[in-house]
Amino acid sequence: MIIAPSLLASNFLDLRAECRMLNESEADWFHLDVMDGRFVPNISYGLPVIEHIRKATKKICDVHLMIEEPGKYAAAFRKAGADILTVHYEACPHLHRNIQQIKDLGMMAGVAINPHTPVQFLQEVLADIDLVLVMSVNPGFGGQKFIPNALNKIKTLREQIDEHGLNVKIEVDGGVDLGNARALYEAGAHALVAGSAVFHAPDPKAIISALKHIDKEN
Repeated sequence: MIIAPSLLASNFLDLRAECRMLNESEADWFHLDVMDGRFVPNISYGLPVIEHIRKATKKICDVHLMIEEPGKYAAAFRKAGADILTVHYEACPHLHRNIQQIKDLGMMAGVAINPHTPVQFLQEVLADIDLVLVMSVNPGFGGQKFIPNALNKIKTLREQIDEHGLNVKIEVDGGVDLGNARALYEAGAHALVAGSAVFHAPDPKAIISALKHIDKEN
C-alpha cells in the first residue's frame, strides 16, 4: 500500500518540521492539494509552496489539481517539482490532450473523479493514464466524512484494470483513516491519501505505519 499524507491538513506554520516528519516516516508520497476557489469552493496553496516542499524531500510529490484550465499550469507545476500531476475529469473538456501534455512534460498522469462521476467515463482514457484518483468526499475541504459508494467505484475500476492488464494505480482521497483503510485495500486501492487522520493524530508516524501495513492485518 502506498501512503500519501495530504499536507493540506498539516501545520502551515511549521511546514519544515512536517516535511521532516514525513521524510522520517514510512510515507511514500507527499500529496499536495491545489485549489483555485473556482473549480472547488476553497483556495489552498500553489506553486511557491510546492517549490519549497520539493526542496525539503526526495520522496514523490503527488500534485492534485482541483483547478479549472489545468493545462495552462502543467509546465509550471513540473518546474515546481511535481512527479505526478492529477487533473479532474470534470475540469477537462479535452482530457486526452491534458493527459498527453502531462506525459510529454515527464510526469506521471493522473485523472481524478468526483463522487458523482461514474468510473465508466474513464473508459476511453484508462489505458493512457498512470493513476485514477477516486474522490471519496466532495473536493474542496479537508476533514470530511467518507462516502461509502467509493468502495464500489474502486472495485469496478480494479476489475477493469486487471481485465485489460493495465499498469494503473487506484488512489483514494477523502475521509481515509484506520477505520476504512482495510476495506479500501480489499476493494482494490493501491494508494491512500490521508490528511486529518495523519496530521491531527498524537503520533502521525504510527498512523502512517499502520496504514502502510493494513494489508498485513489478520
